[in-house]
Amino acid sequence: MLNALHSWQQHQRHLLAIDETDSPWPDSRSDAAAWLAEAWQITSRETLIDAMLWLAAQGERYHWDTCAAELGALNVARRQRRVEELAAQGAPFIGMIQRWVATDAPLEWAAWDWLRLAELAWSGACCGYLEAAESDDFAAHAAELLQHRYAGWADVLKAYRRGMSLAGGMDYRDEGAAGSAQAPGDAWQPSHAWQAQLMALSEPTCRDASRARLRAYRNTPRHWLQAIAGVRDPQLMQRQRDPQAPLPEAKRLEAERYLENELDVHAEEGAEALTRYWLPAEAHHLNQMAADAAHGFQAPSQTAMGSPAREALVQRGWLRQASRHAATIRMAEKFAFYVQAAVDSRRFDDAALVSLAEALKSCLCHFYATPTRLLDAWLAWARCLSEPDDVSLTGDIAWHRNDPGSVFHWLDWQPGRWREPDGRPSLRDFTAMALVGPLNSPAWRQPRPEGARERETIRQWLESHYQLHDARELSGFIDDMLEAGDRQDYQINYAPYTLNRRRLDEEIAILQTGDSPVEERNHRLRLERVRDNEDGCNDIDMAAWDIAQAVDLAIAGRELDWLSPSRLAQVLERAHALAATHYAGWQAYAEGLYAGFSFGMGETDERQQFLAGLRQALVAWRCGAPVLAGSWASLDFPGSRPRHCVPLHVDTLPGDRLTLH
Repeated sequence: MLNALHSWQQHQRHLLAIDETDSPWPDSRSDAAAWLAEAWQITSRETLIDAMLWLAAQGERYHWDTCAAELGALNVARRQRRVEELAAQGAPFIGMIQRWVATDAPLEWAAWDWLRLAELAWSGACCGYLEAAESDDFAAHAAELLQHRYAGWADVLKAYRRGMSLAGGMDYRDEGAAGSAQAPGDAWQPSHAWQAQLMALSEPTCRDASRARLRAYRNTPRHWLQAIAGVRDPQLMQRQRDPQAPLPEAKRLEAERYLENELDVHAEEGAEALTRYWLPAEAHHLNQMAADAAHGFQAPSQTAMGSPAREALVQRGWLRQASRHAATIRMAEKFAFYVQAAVDSRRFDDAALVSLAEALKSCLCHFYATPTRLLDAWLAWARCLSEPDDVSLTGDIAWHRNDPGSVFHWLDWQPGRWREPDGRPSLRDFTAMALVGPLNSPAWRQPRPEGARERETIRQWLESHYQLHDARELSGFIDDMLEAGDRQDYQINYAPYTLNRRRLDEEIAILQTGDSPVEERNHRLRLERVRDNEDGCNDIDMAAWDIAQAVDLAIAGRELDWLSPSRLAQVLERAHALAATHYAGWQAYAEGLYAGFSFGMGETDERQQFLAGLRQALVAWRCGAPVLAGSWASLDFPGSRPRHCVPLHVDTLPGDRLTLH
């Protein structure tokens, strides 16, 4: 049966007068192995299957398609610059694609890959690398892909000629290499026998066997990991047969350096270190922001402290376009790339990495019922959250969505029991952790003990900023912050001066004479702030400063393993209740946090710089612009009535009373 495709392809080579003197097709089947070795550098069954899987899922069309799509979206001047860049990077086909784009010529050439897939299947059977059933299955796969894309043989021929042109550097679309024009007619039409054999490849039994075999080559969680990471690293598609195939040492070292230098993940920490990049609360935040945007409800676009940049507000508005798509894929694709880097480093426990891949597959299969839904969601979120300095993946994602051979359409899409790479915090805990505000990075996951290096960094921070040296001291200090904190110090040592301005001026004058220790200078600075009511310190409730520090310290304590999960939960619950008692909403909380930070700041020449940075960060958190600056815009303040819109899916945190499911 596979002779149909192979014979038709050979007929087209003859019609086009292709010069095959370098690697001619063998006259006898006994020469097939030699032909494969010379023309394809294929010397074994394994390398043959590698090549066939690559042709089916990616082939040469991937780079041609993505380059053509990119050029088509540019104006003439920018297109020329991009062509020069791609040519310098080693893309010899780019000049021809540029001409075709400029003249609105058809940009379809996938038949070049899929007919060669049939050719390799035929040659593999000839030389004994493949059994007859295997050859038929790969040929049937090629036929299915062709029938999915093309209406008939004429379209196949035209696409095949375009691919041959790009691969050979000579335009074969209208005439052969010898220069003789190919007159229209029946010369290129397949015979009735060929057509019958091709139809046989599409019979349900043959087609189902082919699909089963192709999926069997991509049926492990490793292949899920590889497919998702392969959008950022297309070379991974050359390892579909065996994702664990040996790697060059340079590639292994590159993956190891990436983990250490870019992610601060080290092999001695174990695969669990990678879970710090599983961020379910980030996905919840994005889902809620998108739902609000779709219903016309958004956080404020300006505050008393300032307004976000216009570009950030525009990006926030784009979220409505993704409201129907679960956002987990947005962080899951990066997580997959990181886990794949760990796989390639060969420094982590393989079973632990497979477990992470299995959990990733389970999670994504539950949130996205089909490959198309996953890719639609990925594309929507990539468009909404594109950053100027990031490499855009939108073209690559769109390619995988539209190409029937893409490995995404041939994965094992069975969710199994529900699993995730790491746990999800409850919505209440996430809200409590958000009370830290911009004093630290947003807490997009449940805190857990970190590796040795990160612990040492946290320990040094606690010692230098708070003079805390062990779990007992930390726990006691957190309790003190929640019970009294700096707000009590203000009430006892500074608030009374607001009733006696004369006494305040005298105290400042005394402290201004001569040299004084750091403590006295800081005391004087606070008195001056009381005198000037700087940043509203005498009028604004500054409990937020204590709450934010307490939550920040509790998270650090959990990351050091100084606090147990139950102790952290206790602190978060107390902080949640305290915030609800003192404030009515995020704006009042932000003002209290800013006033407390300003009042408590020690002697420093960088005061104004620090205050300006905090103001800008508070505006971003309050307005949700940039979208991932912080989480206040997507959360109801502790104790307040729910006022956000309902997401259209179940990709949320446990405890969300608004979710319909």
